Amino acid sequence: MKLSAHGVSYAYRPGVPVLQGISLELGAGKVYFLLGPNGSGKTTLLECLCGLRAPQGGRISLGDRDLYALPPMERARAIAYVPQIHRPVFGYRVLEVVLMGRAPHLGLLSTPGRRDLDIAFAALDAVGLSKLADHVYTELSGGEMRLVLIARGLAQEARFLLLDEPDAHLDPKHQHGILRLVRGLAAEGLSPVLTTHNPNNALLYADSVAILRRGLLVAQGPRDEVLTPRNISIAYGMEFELIGGNQGLKAFVPVQGRSSRSDFGVN
Repeated sequence: MKLSAHGVSYAYRPGVPVLQGISLELGAGKVYFLLGPNGSGKTTLLECLCGLRAPQGGRISLGDRDLYALPPMERARAIAYVPQIHRPVFGYRVLEVVLMGRAPHLGLLSTPGRRDLDIAFAALDAVGLSKLADHVYTELSGGEMRLVLIARGLAQEARFLLLDEPDAHLDPKHQHGILRLVRGLAAEGLSPVLTTHNPNNALLYADSVAILRRGLLVAQGPRDEVLTPRNISIAYGMEFELIGGNQGLKAFVPVQGRSSRSDFGVN
């Protein structure tokens, strides 16, 4: 099954498009990264892909069906979304937050059973937070909250896992732990889709990449074809170069003193 965008457009204000004719296709067993500067449309695109925002132009399809014609529970069993920002208003326990990911698999007025608890504990263990299961969610650090939300997404057991900047607010160890976990999910046939501001994480973990700027696709395709200094420089409005190490490792670094002023609203 594939999740596809066909000419998707969206605007929060008339005449100011956030997405402009975006088309892409997400298949099974691949890690897909969305790159782009602030305001490029990455989060809005994820929200369209998961069913939170209906496109104002174009369409989203799950397999051969219109995503927005599906019942919400059916969409939720296929697509899990881990938001970038979450403002908790109630002091749920960590385990309770993760169990919320099981909601699409429960009947009306049903409560989680033993299997749901096992799945939730396994998801917490996968992100390294099993010891915090009984802690109050609102008392966690920002990075710990992010890991709990990722665990909730894992517990949802959806085919497509959409993660908005899962590497944000995490130290390097936890960043790469989560990204290795994502690669493992792809190896099991799932389809993770991640937004990030870090092209080097995409270099390490992506199969395919799409680069957005001002709501338009700069480039999309296999990682090694898309992640070039030229494309990254166009996306972020400053010059980058790709350097290599002795063991074949690569990294993008900015070329100092040659950044564009356009990212700060000056053309």
